[in-house]
Amino acid sequence: QRQLVESGGGLVQAGGSLRLSCAASRGFNSIKMGWFCQAPGKEREFVAAISRYGSNRIYADFAEGRFTISRDNANAIAYLQRNNLKPEDTVVYYCAADRKSTNRTPSRSAAEYDYWGQGTQVTVSS
Repeated sequence: QRQLVESGGGLVQAGGSLRLSCAASRGFNSIKMGWFCQAPGKEREFVAAISRYGSNRIYADFAEGRFTISRDNANAIAYLQRNNLKPEDTVVYYCAADRKSTNRTPSRSAAEYDYWGQGTQVTVSS
């Protein structure tokens, strides 16, 4: 199912800022949301996740202190931000949502998420 749409990707210079958005369709409610990334030749991996009301956020080790996840429930949008982009940030980013779990605790596992966006490509150049 594709009820999530990522935006904000594209070509960005090294040292620049990244702000991705994940917009849900009208009436879409999620228990928790997450961001994943996939580099060329590598498996998709976890970046960050956020609880239903945004009070609980977790990050992958590589993302801790580098990425910030947030959400705006009034507008059904999740965000992923990063400053000082580096070439290794050249990946496809995917947002995901969990609408079925009874546990709203953020998860690092892709299996916990039921809905996925189509992905947005970020290319960091120098």
